[in-house]
Amino acid sequence: MGSKLKQFETPRIENVGPILIVGLRERFTASTMNTVPMQWERFASHLGKIPSQVGRTTYGLCFNMFGSAPIEYLAGVEVSGFADVTADLTRATIPAQRCAIFHHRAHVSQVHITVDTILREWLPSSGYQLAHAAPDAPDFFERYGEEFNPSTGTGGIEVWMPLSA
Repeated sequence: MGSKLKQFETPRIENVGPILIVGLRERFTASTMNTVPMQWERFASHLGKIPSQVGRTTYGLCFNMFGSAPIEYLAGVEVSGFADVTADLTRATIPAQRCAIFHHRAHVSQVHITVDTILREWLPSSGYQLAHAAPDAPDFFERYGEEFNPSTGTGGIEVWMPLSA
């Protein structure tokens, strides 16, 4: 069987951040990860109503992906500041860091295949290592650009992997 890497191009490497994110953060196990779309549905009612929201790009931040703690996922948007954020939303910061950015051209439900392929195939041969900037920083994140269509689950999806210096 051939490499799954053929589904995306060579990543671009960019410096990013810090990026302030506000959204809904929930815990998942491997068996409950299939309920992440419901988290996005709950978050959708907040879109456009969050104080200091920057643009329409959304983010999926992944925490504790490589440890024994429950996986945490934050569905959110970028904000210019945390001052007026309501208590029902969680705040997180994507720290300033260098990232490998991969386009995901398949359906959003297949992002886990792209992530797995990055970790198992691209990373070991890339000369890079994953960075772990801070205990409260995401292990990696998904970026859903304005061209993402939630009805079709396609368009404008990127996976951003933090790289060590």
